[in-house]
Amino acid sequence: MEAKYCRESRVIRTSRVFPNDVNNHNTLFGGRLMSDIDQVASISAARYSRSECVTASTDSVDFLHPVRPTDSVCFESYVTWKGTSSMEVFVKIIAEDLKSGKRKIAATALLTFVALDENKRPTWVPEVIPETEEEKKLHETASERARVRKERKQKSKELAAFLTMDHP
Repeated sequence: MEAKYCRESRVIRTSRVFPNDVNNHNTLFGGRLMSDIDQVASISAARYSRSECVTASTDSVDFLHPVRPTDSVCFESYVTWKGTSSMEVFVKIIAEDLKSGKRKIAATALLTFVALDENKRPTWVPEVIPETEEEKKLHETASERARVRKERKQKSKELAAFLTMDHP
């Protein structure tokens, strides 16, 4: 495997918003959206690496507009960048009012996945080739996000070492 296009990892899933998916504000429950984000992103990572993948981090989920029961919600995900065994996956969430057809970016998310070999050890993934302007922008800005992720992970480890595990 030399390199792959972002499009080779693209996943698109559209679904309705049902009454059991909404919160007390009658908008899509954030936890439900986050679960769906992780599901589609995990498919992109596995499709790209053609291996088992695990979520290493949910780097960001930005809720930009509420999703209502009158909307459909479309998830589009793809791999934007790679480390040695890690992949950054971008997820764009588009809400569409099913009566008017008006569409809006409801949320965006970035997650990191690690590809695993048959022994559950991190394994190499191919280089990423962006094609569209969106893909190119995400690819060009990914190394800075990777640097920030690495710093945040180190700070999380330091905090975890400080935390107690005593029973309350």
